Amino acid sequence: MSAMFRSLSVVNYRIWFAGALVSNIGTWMQRTAQDWIVLTELTNYNATAVGITMALQLGPMLLLMPWSGLIADRFNRRKLLILTQTLMGLLALGLGILTVLEVAELWHVYLFAFGLGIVAAIDAPARQTFVSELVAEDQLSNAVALNSASFHGARLIGPAAAGLLTVAVGAGWVFMINAVTFAGTVFAMTLLRTHQLRRQPTISRERGQLLAGFRYVRGRSDIVVVMIAVFLIGTFGLNFAIFTSTMATIEFGRGAAEFGLLSSIMAIGAVIGALLSARRSRARLRLIVLGAALFGIACALSAIMPTYATFAISLALVGLASLTLMTTANAYVQTTTRPEMRGRVMALYMAIFVGGTPLGAPLVGRVADAFGPRWALGLAAMSGLLAAAVILFWMVRYRRLRVQLHPFSSPRVRVRHSGDEREVPAAKREDARPTLHEDAALDIAPDLDREHAAERNRETATREIAIVEATVPR
Repeated sequence: MSAMFRSLSVVNYRIWFAGALVSNIGTWMQRTAQDWIVLTELTNYNATAVGITMALQLGPMLLLMPWSGLIADRFNRRKLLILTQTLMGLLALGLGILTVLEVAELWHVYLFAFGLGIVAAIDAPARQTFVSELVAEDQLSNAVALNSASFHGARLIGPAAAGLLTVAVGAGWVFMINAVTFAGTVFAMTLLRTHQLRRQPTISRERGQLLAGFRYVRGRSDIVVVMIAVFLIGTFGLNFAIFTSTMATIEFGRGAAEFGLLSSIMAIGAVIGALLSARRSRARLRLIVLGAALFGIACALSAIMPTYATFAISLALVGLASLTLMTTANAYVQTTTRPEMRGRVMALYMAIFVGGTPLGAPLVGRVADAFGPRWALGLAAMSGLLAAAVILFWMVRYRRLRVQLHPFSSPRVRVRHSGDEREVPAAKREDARPTLHEDAALDIAPDLDREHAAERNRETATREIAIVEATVPR
């Protein structure tokens, strides 16, 4: 099996991947239908209402994630996922029944969105970290990328199908279908070969375990700066439901089918970005910088597209950039975190990444209402460029990033930095010699306990990477 799909050689991961793909298709169908009825049936094209719906669905993650991460580190993740996926299916069924009976009102959608948000807050860290039980550690980055490919591959099918089904049979039946697809994940969880799962270390019921997650992240400045970057983009940039719905209806005067098609076109770029990430053996900070900068540029281009067709094409680049950023950031945080801390760290990551939307979505919706959807996309563009600048500043300050020009030798442009920070099992660290980068970490974070800092295994040795080579021969 090629390097891009190497995780699929694991039986348990194949089962999980298939079940998740079915569920993801239903999830995208519901998201598209839900945004459509809020915008066109329950309100008079009110983008702020769409933003409030998103905020209610994602807001609980901001409040509950620290505790849900503790739950993911303490309990059996497989059983926990069976419970959460079942509850989410029942909530989708309830909203579907109300909509089919034509008694659904805006506050009903708000209520069900909030309920889904509560369950999703518990589901997310368990689902993110459960992958580490399915594959070996050296396959984790690939598995994370393939998960993203699955999620956004479903985005190719889900929104387009939702648009057609909403026109043909109504949004209520789309919700009902989503309720059925949750059974796909639950069924897959029952088929897993439990004796082949790689059980991760669990934590005891001691006081202070919740704060331990915060202390761990505080001591990892590289993770902190990644979280700052994804907060900026997650808050102001990843409000695609607002961007695509308002551009389709207000700017270009299109209907539900064309709205669903926009999300599917964006997913083409997203799948390409995820598959390209799957080819890489490791997640690196410089790729996060590239993804954030490309996202900002792509959103700026989308904001000035004159027609529906050109706007749709530009969304493929937005999808590619956003998935490159999200997949690499997710894999970087997971693969550089100690296994026993992974649930809590990923919970904080998801809280910052997704939980920023309740703050940004209503604001972005108001910008779209007051100034037009193109200005809302401009706000997204600024968030991407600012996120890239934040990581670059940190790399210059703490990783000693330097760009050198050598006009008379090859490569002509060289980038020097002190490498990506990694953690490896303690057994491998025992024989490792202290490195210059570890000594530097003690100077950078003097308040960090020396023994804790010495646990980190970082790539040292300054790298010379050929970024650009002039085409003119020497």
